[in-house]
Order: sequence, then structure tokens, then C-alpha cells
Amino acid sequence: MSNLTTDAVTSVSFSDFPEDVQLCILSFLTPSEIATFACTSKRFLSLCTCDSKLWFTLCDRRWGSKTQIKKWGSGKITYRLLYRTLIEWENLIGFWRRSGQVTLGVASPPLIFFEWCPSFIIGSRVSPSRLGTYHVIKAPFLCMSITPEGETMNFLDPDGKIESSEDFVNAVQAGFLENDLIPVHVSFMGKNHVVVEENLSFTSLNSQEPKNTGFRRSSSSGNVRAEDIGVVEDMIGAESGSPGSLPDRFMSEIYQYFANRTSPGGERASRRQRKREKARQGRRKWMPEHFVKIVNCSPTPSRPLQGLWKGISDDKNLYFFLVAYDDIGGIACRTIGDSSKPLSGYSPVFWTSKTTFLEAPFSPEEEYLYDSRIHLRPLATADHIHEHHPLTENEVVSHILCINSSYDLVIPDLAGTSANPRDVEGRIWLYESGTFGFGFLRNHFIVDLKHIAQHGCLLEAMELCSDLC
Repeated sequence: MSNLTTDAVTSVSFSDFPEDVQLCILSFLTPSEIATFACTSKRFLSLCTCDSKLWFTLCDRRWGSKTQIKKWGSGKITYRLLYRTLIEWENLIGFWRRSGQVTLGVASPPLIFFEWCPSFIIGSRVSPSRLGTYHVIKAPFLCMSITPEGETMNFLDPDGKIESSEDFVNAVQAGFLENDLIPVHVSFMGKNHVVVEENLSFTSLNSQEPKNTGFRRSSSSGNVRAEDIGVVEDMIGAESGSPGSLPDRFMSEIYQYFANRTSPGGERASRRQRKREKARQGRRKWMPEHFVKIVNCSPTPSRPLQGLWKGISDDKNLYFFLVAYDDIGGIACRTIGDSSKPLSGYSPVFWTSKTTFLEAPFSPEEEYLYDSRIHLRPLATADHIHEHHPLTENEVVSHILCINSSYDLVIPDLAGTSANPRDVEGRIWLYESGTFGFGFLRNHFIVDLKHIAQHGCLLEAMELCSDLC
């Protein structure tokens, strides 16, 4: 038997790994970390600046399972430019809620759902079905893609005529003017706020000069090319375009505004600027709209009620419900509806500060409260509804939470005239399946809620035309 204390210990350095292993390891670093690593040797600099190797690996590891990396920019874009775009755009994925006034003449749902597609991102308007089912209507609204040169190409369908993401892409390729599409800017104002506004200068996009890819300065050692240093500096720049940064055109407009006020002839320049802006406003087909991201769309073990849900209400219609945990320890539930109707754009359902669940075994009184209520279901399954609804595997109650009606807490005028304090009390029944139902003691039904989306995909989604037939 060999003596382990005398065996030679062989050290393995990063250089000893095969190149594919090195690329895999480097793909977990940020661009600024890669730029630092690239400065350690000329060999590693060459590896870190290789677009078809490292930058492709960075893109493929991060988004390869969600989209087809090689199809973006018609397969001609550099992966370094693609990385800079997608690192910003990936924050769009998920649900957003329209904030503020809707564009005149456009009755669009307040929810937008962004998702990955093969070589673009699609934002779809999402609304409840009017068929008395759990189906949701998905109507493509915004298509975001990128040219081989790295320029963004965003088009909007203001009238909701396009029925699918594939039709949207075909319409863009066939000609956006012929299909009444509007070129737009999608500007980040922080990580959770975007503005969609018309791009009035789109026709002159091809005449713009290409942007510099970074500083290029001479190397004193001669071992590293100045062009490579420029690429390394651009790696760091790949993170500077974060969702929280202002677009370059905003900074240009801010500079121009103050320059016009302080420079000689500034008043005349300011008048000319206002005149041009007025003329530009007259050409607009789309007024800017603001969207706020719904950050916590899914439940967690510590917040099992959190997220976006859908449920059939007592009027037999499907509604969207947003449940959020506030900063003071309470839970609030609101409906997300048409903001053009009074009190329906973000109407309250309940709010409670009591977040301690009751656990089984439950008292006979609590079991009776649940068993004596009707479960509201889609019309297609109405034959299964009766007063004493039997428990199924998906409806075994695991926990119970006492709630209060927010109509009395938030909007007293809607509460009615009853003086009985129990009229505003209710229950949340959390099921073992992870979903839940809620109801109030003054009513005799339970609204069972289901997930709207899971794993980045809408559940029971259908096209707009199918719902109208």
C-alpha cells in the first residue's frame, strides 16, 4: 500500500481545463468580472473577446432554454450586442399593469403579459373570457426584435387586429405601414416602470451613424491590441444599460433643453424647439402609455396567497384578482378590471391584518361554514354544483384564514347599511393543491381561485377571435 503522505499532490489551474469547460465556467460571470479576468493574460483576453465562443455561451446559458439565440437578428447579429439587449429586455418577462389614462379610442385590457418567442419578445393584452369559463384572452399587442446591426425594432398593434404572435411577425416582415403597425420606443424608467411611446423618427433610422463600441486607446506594452481593450471596456458597458438607466435620447433632450435656455439666442431656439414638438405631436398615432410591473405574481411558501389569480364571481363572470402582502403585515386582494369604468380598474375585495392561519383539525363551526357554501364554478361544470359541495382531492382544506371585507374598510359608502359587524367577516380556505377560495359570512358561496400563469406560460389561453365567435 502506498504511503498517502508521500504522494505528490498535483495542482490544476484554470489553464489546464479544456476550452469548453473554461467557457462554461466563464459564462457564470458578469461582463465586468469577465473584463477583469481578461486583463490577466493575452491568452485569456483572446478567449474573452471571442464573440462566437464566450459571448454565445453567455447568451445560450442565460436564455437558450427560453428562446432560439441563433435566430435573433436574422442570425447575423454579434452575440455581444445581443447580450446587451437581452440583459435589459429579460426584465420585461411577466405581467405588467397599465398605469394612468388609456389612449383615447382604444379600449384595451389593463394587463400586459411579456413572453419569450423564438427570435423576439411578444407583449400580449390579457383579459378574462366572457364565456363563463376559466379561459383567458390573449391578444398580441407589442413585438420587440433586433436588427443584425443591433438596433431595436419595436412595433405596436393599436387596434388589436392581429390574432397570434406568428401573424404579428409576418405583419412586421410584410410591412408595418401596410398593416397599420406603429413603431415605438420601450423605455425603462427604473426596473419596474416602462413607457411605450411612438417612435416618430423611425423612418430615418437607417440613416443614423453606427454607435461607437467603446474607447480605443494605444497600448504601452504592445502585447494587447488597442481594439481588444475597446472590446473589454465594452464588456463593462454591457451592464451600464441596466433597466434603471435613462436612454441616451432622454439625456440628449435634457441637455438640449438647458442648452437652449442658456446659450446665445436660446429663446429663439426654444421657440423653434416648441414649434417642432407641436408639429411632431400632431403626427402622433399613439400617445405614450405607462406600465408598472407586477413583481410578485406567484405564491411562495411564506406567502401562499400572493400573486395573480382568476376566479368566477357571483355574476358568473371571470375576474382577475391580485393578492399582495403589504409592509405592515396585512394581506390585500383587489380585482384588476377595465380602468374606464368607475371603481373597476383596481377595485378592492378584502383586506386583513390577521395573517395567522388556523390549522387542522378544524372546529365543527369552521367545517360547517365551509360545507354549507356553494362553490362558484364555470357554467360548463354547473351540474356539479350543489349546496353541500363534496370535497375532492384538489379541494382538501389545509388551512383557514379569517378576513375582513375591504368595502367597509376602504370604501365605506359601498358597505351597505347593515350594523352587524359579522356582515364584513369572511374566510380564506387554503387547499392542499396550493390554490385557495374565499367567501364572506353574509354570502353563501365560495370563489375558488386558479393560477393565471405557471412557469412563464399563460394557462387556458385562447385567441381573441375564438372568444367572439
